Amino acid sequence: MNSAEAPSMKQQGTSKTTEAGAHEETVRIDIHEMVRRLLNHLGPTSVALLAGAKDRKIAHGWARADGPTPRDEAQQRLQMATRIWVLISAAEGEHVARAWFIGSNPRLGERSPLIALREGSLVEAKDAAMAFVDGTDE
Repeated sequence: MNSAEAPSMKQQGTSKTTEAGAHEETVRIDIHEMVRRLLNHLGPTSVALLAGAKDRKIAHGWARADGPTPRDEAQQRLQMATRIWVLISAAEGEHVARAWFIGSNPRLGERSPLIALREGSLVEAKDAAMAFVDGTDE
């Protein structure tokens, strides 16, 4: 499936706003498709930042079906970012999800979720997203 045919994560995830539903949806996405979607929603600079890559152009390579794949640690971060995107965009919309990823977050020590994910705080970022979606954010 090419990116022009691929439904957005929000379209696919509309009825899957639970943590388990978001996880289920995310593990079914090929890494190349996952990167294409994240590029569409967050842009190459953010995707490279999440993966810990120094060159933002590498993300475009990862998005190609015949392109290279990110290393395992980067894939874990990209998968968690996708899972969080599914959760927040389904509940709040894409603009709110993008703002959530970029802005500082009190649940993450005022780090942006992008930075927290890059630093490996996957569970903390997911918990912050769940609190935001559930309305239990302090």
